Amino acid sequence: MYRIRIHGRGGQGVKMASHVLGTALFRSGYQVQDAPKYGAERRGAPIHATVRAVSNPAGNSAIDERGVIANPDLVVVADDTLLAVPAAGTLQGLTEHSVLLVNSHETAETWRQRLNLEAKILILPVEEQAVDRAELPFVGATCVGAAARLLGVIEPGILKTALEEELESLGADVVAKNCTRALAAFDAMSEHEGKVIEGATADAAAYTPPAWVELPLDDVSRAAPIIHAVSNSVQVRTGLWRTMRPEVNYDHCKHCWWVCSTLCPDSAISVEDNKPVIDYDHCKGCLICVSVCPPHAIEALPEYQAQARDSSAQATGDARE
Repeated sequence: MYRIRIHGRGGQGVKMASHVLGTALFRSGYQVQDAPKYGAERRGAPIHATVRAVSNPAGNSAIDERGVIANPDLVVVADDTLLAVPAAGTLQGLTEHSVLLVNSHETAETWRQRLNLEAKILILPVEEQAVDRAELPFVGATCVGAAARLLGVIEPGILKTALEEELESLGADVVAKNCTRALAAFDAMSEHEGKVIEGATADAAAYTPPAWVELPLDDVSRAAPIIHAVSNSVQVRTGLWRTMRPEVNYDHCKHCWWVCSTLCPDSAISVEDNKPVIDYDHCKGCLICVSVCPPHAIEALPEYQAQARDSSAQATGDARE
């Protein structure tokens, strides 16, 4: 059975990629199961989708597994910034048997040194750099084309048919562009065709049920889903979802701070010394503050650029010390 996880951010076409790959495998004679898994349903938030496929020549094969794929044969990462986000779970369950395909400007050797993985790492180069990484053009189609070639069981004609079938409602122009990108990625991975090895199908008879633990009944006030700790939301760093960072240009700020701080949906803007201060641990990058600032003193910067700038500044400061 092939077990595949596709990771990306909301808006990058991860759900579409799993549907297309599942359809292509089905048309290639496989029994297929594909499903997306959402966290926060917003653009830029980490999501992933799973695809399971088992050879079905006689029409009687079945997929008995459900839920998250714990030990994948192939993991596709549409956005390499997710590799640094533990909550995204991109590296979960990878072994020497697995293949990790990363959409990145970095080389495979660079990621191998950074991640120290036993899994085989392949790179699908990013051809275009979008301002918002959640809107990398046709990244879902690119990833599904590369994944299809790595499996080695999908013909390009079947891949094109699957794309046309799944994207038909979006119009002929969108379908054509996605087909072009997917087939280009399919061709680009030709030297790695069949690199993904199909994992063994789990034997239901060998399944060992978990040992049951008897728990005493609690008083209803304790057993009910009541959160007793105060201010617990501050412990969740939702800033990890951000793909765009708002930054205040204090030279242009008119100190009408009530606009941005009041309209921030996450209360991530406070006022200190009569100036708005953004809490980047909890700012999700919705950019409402950018759109409502009367003097346009809040600017949007891609998060990866802001992080690179901050890292460079820190390195320069450390060198001076």
